[in-house]
Amino acid sequence: MSFAVAPHMTTIGFIGSGHIGSQLARLAVRSGYDVVMSNSRGPETLSGLVAELGPHARAATAREAARAADIAVVSIPLKNIGDVPVDELAGKTIIDTNNYYPQRDGSIPELESEEKTSSELLQAHLPASHVVKAFNHIYARELTEHPLPAGSPDRRALFIAGDDEGARAQVTHLIDEFGFDVVDAGPLAEGWRIQPNTPGYGPRLDKAGLTNALAAAKRYRDMPPR
Repeated sequence: MSFAVAPHMTTIGFIGSGHIGSQLARLAVRSGYDVVMSNSRGPETLSGLVAELGPHARAATAREAARAADIAVVSIPLKNIGDVPVDELAGKTIIDTNNYYPQRDGSIPELESEEKTSSELLQAHLPASHVVKAFNHIYARELTEHPLPAGSPDRRALFIAGDDEGARAQVTHLIDEFGFDVVDAGPLAEGWRIQPNTPGYGPRLDKAGLTNALAAAKRYRDMPPR
């Protein structure tokens, strides 16, 4: 399987280098990008991952990763989004991989009432950035197991949503390079369509299947009791 190398080397900064972040970094390096990895425990704790990723990877603090990034990936618990650097990410496209898990994040009133989506909370924290929700509905291991070249039968599709059309186009291009089709749901407010316990959350679906799953999604308040 061959993957296209980015025509212009671009740096992707990672705020969070756990299961999803590290897998996305593997895809990024495979696709020809430089990556700057960070976590809450310090750059020295990322030496093993950086060694695995190779010469196009380095470890840094979150602020340094944000400053170096052309595109940034935020992949940390939702309860910690207040720690995401703001000034260093101004004007940049931010990929938000997160989901709201009350047992981990505590109760967040705007999300409990479904007045806001989790990515809208990150966008409010980063008012000068362009947040795009992506990669929140796929298991981490499948990010490197499921990629296929463009045009392949049964190529898996991934969801995106964002308020800035240019940022959504940028992330669509990146996801295609990583080996997946894209279903663009429009603004961040549509992110509820693929939150946990909705039809599109988890299963491997092609573009038509994911489109149908999004259409079938119901708000939590409209779901039968679990």
